[in-house]
Amino acid sequence: MSEILRQQIEKITPLTDKEFEYILSHFTTKKLKKHQFLIQEDDLVQHDYFVIKGLLKAYYINHDGKEHIMQFAAEDWWITDYQAYFNETKALFNIDCIETTEVLCLSLYNREKLCADMHKIEHFFRKKSNSGYVALQRRILSLLNSNAKERYEQLLQQYPSLFQRVPKTLIASYLGVSRETLSRLST
Repeated sequence: MSEILRQQIEKITPLTDKEFEYILSHFTTKKLKKHQFLIQEDDLVQHDYFVIKGLLKAYYINHDGKEHIMQFAAEDWWITDYQAYFNETKALFNIDCIETTEVLCLSLYNREKLCADMHKIEHFFRKKSNSGYVALQRRILSLLNSNAKERYEQLLQQYPSLFQRVPKTLIASYLGVSRETLSRLST
């Protein structure tokens, strides 16, 4: 199962078996059931999570009780409440499992230790952070400049497999539209 992590790292930088063993020794494994919370609002966020198996959603519930999905995370993706993780504060988001899930957990302490010990890993996390910033910027611009149909088509083009795994109500929430509007868009 941990090979998926090694493959992701090696897309950016090669590793020896010994280096990967050292990296992996800084992670713990966690298994969760469908609908189980990984993080709940107001939890202290102590880990960044690499998804080995399963599917999660990160979301915020506004003052009116409306759910706003910020991110989905499937195999080979990272997820946490990054503001809370890096600032060692309480979560603003909830993250729960859409499917039975297995994640590798990396504490901030172990992340910093790995980065200090291995330039390769510091480089890896810098590249992943940069990609995350770009993706977030694209998502914000899409919400600001695209209509619902365009957002739907962008999501379908970027992540077609999500549509097979994620209920339509969650896709609608991610796109910022009603379930009925999503039904009209998908016809």
